[in-house]
Parts: sequence; C-alpha cells; structure tokens
Amino acid sequence: MTRLTGRALRLTVFVGENHTWHRKPVYSEIVHRAHKAGLAGASVFRGIEGFGASSLIHTSRLLSLSEDLPVAVVIVDTEARIREFLPELDELVSQGLVMLDDCEVIRYVGREKGGTRA
Repeated sequence: MTRLTGRALRLTVFVGENHTWHRKPVYSEIVHRAHKAGLAGASVFRGIEGFGASSLIHTSRLLSLSEDLPVAVVIVDTEARIREFLPELDELVSQGLVMLDDCEVIRYVGREKGGTRA
C-alpha cells in the first residue's frame, strides 16, 4: 500500500448503486480491485439525489420510485499508479462517468498511546 503525501491524482467513478458485475455491485468490485492493486485508498459515497446521461432524477426521498441512486468511488494515488489502474475500469464500467483531478495529499498519522504522534 502506498503511503502518500504531496502531489497525487484523484480518480472518481460515478455509477448507479444497482450496476453490477458478475452479480456483485460495480462499486464494490472497483474498491476490491484498487485494494488488490495496492493503491493508497478508496472510498464509496452514496448520493441522495442526482441525474446522469439518462436525465432521470434519482432520489432517496421517501415518495420517490427511484432506487438506483448515484454512487461515487474515489481513489487517490500517484498519477502513474492511477493511470495504470484505468484499464480495470474498462472491464467494469459500462455506464457511468470517470473523472481525473490533480490534487495534493496531506496525510495525518494516528496518535500512539500516550498522545504522541507516530
């Protein structure tokens, strides 16, 4: 696993929460592949409302009939490692949006017992 500080690339993948790959949620498969590839970190964020290419608004509001809420998978690592990972998405994402952003990482280290920093 990469311990990252400084310049990095943020990969954000937007898919629907109901999108699957071999009966497994696409967002979960992306996270597991990122972990297997040794990337620095990945998180999944579930949207409460949104729309995409279909122009249908998906929402979590009680009276809505929509259940396919937007999901964002965010992965951060060095540019080289992120670009090396992109072919994995070609296999997994049939509908969605992929964004790449330059970013700067500031890494905070957890505290050891006694209140001192590691």
